[in-house]
Amino acid sequence: MVVGEKRMTGDAGVLGTALAVVLAFSLAQGSWEWFSTYLGVTLLAVVLSFGHVPVWTPDRRAAYGWSLAAFSLVVGLCVALTLAPALQRWDWLFPMPGTRHECVESGRYESLRTQSALGNLAGRDSDALAHTQLMQSRQAVADCLATTTTRWLPVYALGTALLVGAGSWSWERARARKAAIGSD
Repeated sequence: MVVGEKRMTGDAGVLGTALAVVLAFSLAQGSWEWFSTYLGVTLLAVVLSFGHVPVWTPDRRAAYGWSLAAFSLVVGLCVALTLAPALQRWDWLFPMPGTRHECVESGRYESLRTQSALGNLAGRDSDALAHTQLMQSRQAVADCLATTTTRWLPVYALGTALLVGAGSWSWERARARKAAIGSD
């Protein structure tokens, strides 16, 4: 929608928001895969192409605040979707104090449980048992890390939203002050 010379966010921004929410909920099940990075980047491109940071107008403070909050939250969600696989896999990016160790312990437990359940294979095919134990252990660790990542994603999304909101607000206020000084 175009109002005067300024473009306001329209249906494409709402569509991008709805798509981001649906994808976030559908991807929050199980391990975070790299496809969510692609989806996050795609949604960021849609939001940044069709949705714009709202323009500060002193007479419409409440509308500006709501628009800025919506824009910032959607950007935060897109960034969280983009980062989720990396957060799950790279401890230098997302150390999760204590959690990674607990996930490794969960993997050890699953390995022992598999050995107990398939103990009769040990005498016949120890390689098959070792392979099965390794696969079950890896799956348990991945599930644990995925669950922990999903729990922490809202913190990253909200942090990003706060940074985007504060930065946009500061930028728009500075632009409005400069325009007010220039018009005097």
